[in-house]
Amino acid sequence: MQVMTDTPKPTVSGTAPPGIACDIFCAVIDNFGDIGVCWRLARQLAHEHGWQVRLFVDDLHAFTKLCPSLDATHVKQSVEGIVVEHWHEPAHAGETLEIADVVIEAFACELPPVYVTGMAQRAQRPVWLNLEYLSAEDWVADFHLRPSPHPRYPLVKRFFFPGLVPRTGGVVKERDLDAQRAAFEQSPQAHAAWWQRATGGPPPAPGATVISLFAYENPALDSLLAQWRDNASPVVLLVPQGRVSGAVARFFGLPAFEAGAHATRGNLHVHGLAFTEQRGYDPLLWASDLNFVRGEDSFVRAQWAARPFVWHIYPQADDAHLPKLDAALAHYARPLSAQARAALERFWHAWNGNGTPDWADFARHLPEFKARAASWATELAQAGDLAGNLAVFAKTQLK
Repeated sequence: MQVMTDTPKPTVSGTAPPGIACDIFCAVIDNFGDIGVCWRLARQLAHEHGWQVRLFVDDLHAFTKLCPSLDATHVKQSVEGIVVEHWHEPAHAGETLEIADVVIEAFACELPPVYVTGMAQRAQRPVWLNLEYLSAEDWVADFHLRPSPHPRYPLVKRFFFPGLVPRTGGVVKERDLDAQRAAFEQSPQAHAAWWQRATGGPPPAPGATVISLFAYENPALDSLLAQWRDNASPVVLLVPQGRVSGAVARFFGLPAFEAGAHATRGNLHVHGLAFTEQRGYDPLLWASDLNFVRGEDSFVRAQWAARPFVWHIYPQADDAHLPKLDAALAHYARPLSAQARAALERFWHAWNGNGTPDWADFARHLPEFKARAASWATELAQAGDLAGNLAVFAKTQLK
């Protein structure tokens, strides 16, 4: 190895440590989705596959929201057996230039030029993967693992596409996730303890509809809050601290709606929850009857929760996100009755800016949505999990 100087000359040490070494580069573009997926993937590769993982992240402060044990003031540290390095700038490649067996550039970030040079000089070329954003569109299966030769070096980068169907990369899922969910669902004590920790009180009475709300700012929220207020039966809304907290506060005429806040109007009862570290998010989904989720990471976790959900997809210019929304709906809603499928499509589109959400129209189909959520989780598993699929492919390339 060689310590980097102003003009580093990449070298590779002679003897590789046991196990597969993997470097993941992550630029936090917006919110927590990028680092959320990368942190889950890093943990799974390390803990379930025995890889030696190093994670480069350019925004440690955002990372600490998901991993409170991380110290944002440290340039390099070990967290849960994973080396985390602060990625200072695009040209930075760590305090010591080390080239891994498997190199993952996440979500179109670019590797440091000195690192790419080091990859080309390595005796055994690394497996170089560009981890793409999740999409349910049909073309994903055709482009998954396609090669892209480097224009100057004898290196080949492959595009690794997460997806919802076989022949794609699948999505992140830990081996024990289903067992954890089953244990929570089968334990009234665990359920009650979660409600006490999260809200300071017991679970709601039978007959209430429990909804978690994790979303981007959304002009449709005011109408939906009013509909829940006027609903015939109680609606209990759980709002993690975040980008919609201000809208909830305005609806109730409050200056803010922080963690620990409570408010009631009509049949709507709202609890403000603290922003949870990553592992704490799943029990929120399991405790709810319906989950509003956003972006990629929470979208995936909602599917594994086997509960009905509403997806607020990350908005893009010229409505480029809407075909991705429709592609996910096409897979998810396929076996629903015509009436339920139409209600789901109308509600998802309204929540994503096209119309006003009609809660009564949506809620009457909740039993069918619940059954579909359970069958979909089983169907989704047929694509395999992202870390497992990635590990299998990498090993075939390293032989």
